[in-house]
Amino acid sequence: MALYSAAAAVLEGLERGAGGVKALVYHSRFPHVRQLYALVSETLRYSPVLEELLAGAALLQAEKKLSPQLAKVLVYDLLFGKGLKCGGRWKALARRHRARLEAELARLKVRRKVSRNEDLLAPAQAAGPGASQIPRYVRVNTLKTRVDDVVDFFKREGYSYLGKAASVEELRALSGKKFLLDLHLPELLVFPPQTDFHENLLYTSGHIILQDKASCLPAFLLSPAAGSHVIDACAAPGNKTSHLAAILKNKGRIFAFDVDTKRLATMNTMLMRAGVTGFQLAQQDFLTVDPGDPKYSKVAYILLDPSCSGSGMVNRVPMAEAAPSAERLQALSPALSVPALLRLVSFSCALHWKNEDVVGTVLQEQGSAFRCVWHGGDAGQHPSCQGCAGTRRPSGTLVVPACALS
Repeated sequence: MALYSAAAAVLEGLERGAGGVKALVYHSRFPHVRQLYALVSETLRYSPVLEELLAGAALLQAEKKLSPQLAKVLVYDLLFGKGLKCGGRWKALARRHRARLEAELARLKVRRKVSRNEDLLAPAQAAGPGASQIPRYVRVNTLKTRVDDVVDFFKREGYSYLGKAASVEELRALSGKKFLLDLHLPELLVFPPQTDFHENLLYTSGHIILQDKASCLPAFLLSPAAGSHVIDACAAPGNKTSHLAAILKNKGRIFAFDVDTKRLATMNTMLMRAGVTGFQLAQQDFLTVDPGDPKYSKVAYILLDPSCSGSGMVNRVPMAEAAPSAERLQALSPALSVPALLRLVSFSCALHWKNEDVVGTVLQEQGSAFRCVWHGGDAGQHPSCQGCAGTRRPSGTLVVPACALS
């Protein structure tokens, strides 16, 4: 029963914009993270089909205690998953309606003129939310190896290396066992969508990191000098932190913050596997940190990943976005008060302008101490940056990557 309730809670959190799938799964405190993540992902994939089945079978009208999210999870596992191997009273409730649901599924197949469950899905859904359009990005972990060595490894495994990509269209056209070097990031290899490396030796040994391009951009743009002190404000599960360490060449120090114990434990394992040294993990909300603490007196770079709706992520259900609260805007300002700060990169996965709105408001409070560098040019190219156009401190730059729009 706990599994289905936890999955329903994650779905409900997605619909109200409380976070992404991974974040909500980790924060659920359900002990079997992979099992929960798989059930949520598959339920999302079948969501349009499940909605038709629920409506046709009138399940929610017959069972008033069922929430729409819990009903989806139960019906998915009953008809498309493992047949309700667990579930207690919810299992018994769903099975009472099994004949009606199976009949509705049969009628749906007849209407769609298909014979397999998988054929009920649209092409993009069949591959997973957004997966059919998105290449598999692989970041070479330069703390353990070199790009040339990884390229040679994949060649020996039968892949054809096509060199550096000249356009985004080339990346989209990848198929079979072919791969490219990304046209922007020098340590990012690009493979066809759905290429799976989770069992590959390079992945299990930490020589490669499976990391989307948008996730690689913040550390790349921050570009801290080797030997620098860096704050990663919302660090778990650690891919961006390991990228920072690679850019720093394991010289300097990284202060990594996250409020979730389980995510920090996972992050520690991941960083150790990646060969990262010189990092300090803190189970703490970065917004409560004292920027004047002597511990951070040498921090010159900050990577800031504030919570957002995730509306720019291809595997998220559509949802409304709320404006950032005045309290949160005010709390973000102390990040710019770290005495030795040279550069801060703020980023989010929101499709709309909320990230830039936050930056513009914070900069107006800071006066001329920092200037904003917009992803497509300089300040003033976005309305919220007009207030900081032309103002700067020689060494102070706030960089705003439009990751969600790329």
